Amino acid sequence: MREVIIIGSGPAGYTAAIYASRALLKPLMIASSVEPGGELMKTTDVDNYPGFPNGLLGPDLMAAFQAQAERFGTEILFDDVIEVDLTGDIKIVKTGNGETHQAKAVIISTGAAYRELGLPKEKELSGHGVSWCATCDGFFFRDKTIAVVGGGDSAIEEATFLTKFASKVYMIHRRDSFRASKIMQEKAFNNPKIEVIWNSAISELKGEGSLNGVVLENTETGAKTDLAIDGLFIAIGSDPRVGLIENQLELSEDRFIKVEGRTSKTSLPGVFAAGDVIDPTYRQAITAAGSGCVAALDAEHYLSN
Repeated sequence: MREVIIIGSGPAGYTAAIYASRALLKPLMIASSVEPGGELMKTTDVDNYPGFPNGLLGPDLMAAFQAQAERFGTEILFDDVIEVDLTGDIKIVKTGNGETHQAKAVIISTGAAYRELGLPKEKELSGHGVSWCATCDGFFFRDKTIAVVGGGDSAIEEATFLTKFASKVYMIHRRDSFRASKIMQEKAFNNPKIEVIWNSAISELKGEGSLNGVVLENTETGAKTDLAIDGLFIAIGSDPRVGLIENQLELSEDRFIKVEGRTSKTSLPGVFAAGDVIDPTYRQAITAAGSGCVAALDAEHYLSN
């Protein structure tokens, strides 16, 4: 019987593990066999995480998180959770290797996956001109020509933010109107650095080693044109990883795990959530780490009571 099991790694899970292990809760972290470390394992330079003035690689940051968690006694299992029962006082967690684990408390930090375009070279060029996070990578495109694909509020927010750095920002949208709010649309239309390309989808990414352009396909005529750009930001949404718990925990309208106010408390006693799986707005490593701290403290208080 465990005091606490942490499902998922990344900044939220590892921070929860550090705090939980320092509280002598001896946490078990089930960190995934395929993607331990979360989305930062797919990034190159991380320049905005406090404490590293010269920046570092995403995988190196997550290796440091892991080493710190293990230093304080976290047991890490590189396997996948395939089934959970969180409804009782004793939480049951089953893994792909056939083992069943029990705990008095569970922290869910399974994260969220950015939606991809599904194009060849997309993964290869990730971190080399293709990005899903303007606040993470916008600085690297100072005085460059870039494009944002998407038509919602988040896409316009990304494009507007990127005008602080880029000399030109194209917005590529497959329809002839945005689905974003009117006030956000006005921001895009009134910004001289933003040019909207309507009725267009990206059909090809160009470049070897780094992105240097895309091929656009007109969604009405099928005509294709080349667009030279230095960077592409994909802002078509993200999907929280809630498949394990969607029938047990209350979710928000956009399917993120719902928590009470600034706490990590979910709709079930003894079940806490942290990181991008509860956060449709900020989705930063530092905010995820902070919520991991909250989850561990909430779990500690729950167990002590």
